[in-house]
Amino acid sequence: MPDPFERINQSFQSQTFMQTLGAKLVSAEIGCVTIELPFSENLCQQQGFLHAGVVATLADNVCGYAALTEAPYGTDVVTAEFKINFLRPAIGEKLVASGQVINAGKRLSVCRGEVRAYTGETHKVVAVVQATVANV
Repeated sequence: MPDPFERINQSFQSQTFMQTLGAKLVSAEIGCVTIELPFSENLCQQQGFLHAGVVATLADNVCGYAALTEAPYGTDVVTAEFKINFLRPAIGEKLVASGQVINAGKRLSVCRGEVRAYTGETHKVVAVVQATVANV
């Protein structure tokens, strides 16, 4: 069986959107994935915060990839549904998103994720998400 990081990284590298954003896969273990994104003024909304679409994209990706770490080999995953709560503006030097599998089923997995904004060593949670991910 391939290493979970290698499995996720292969898929991650094929996502041109994540490359366009400048996101980096930091870690991938069974049931847990972390992705980082440096702050970029090119990804901001009109008030100077990272756009909610960028935050949601990171949250969606970490949940989907966490589910993929537990999906049968030879299958892929797609998000069937997610609910996100934005807690505060995404301001800082970088965003770090982490996703965890809550329950991995035969066809569907339920995951939770968190997106944190870092300035130096200090961080604040900017969004939380719950997602249902389907094996395809």
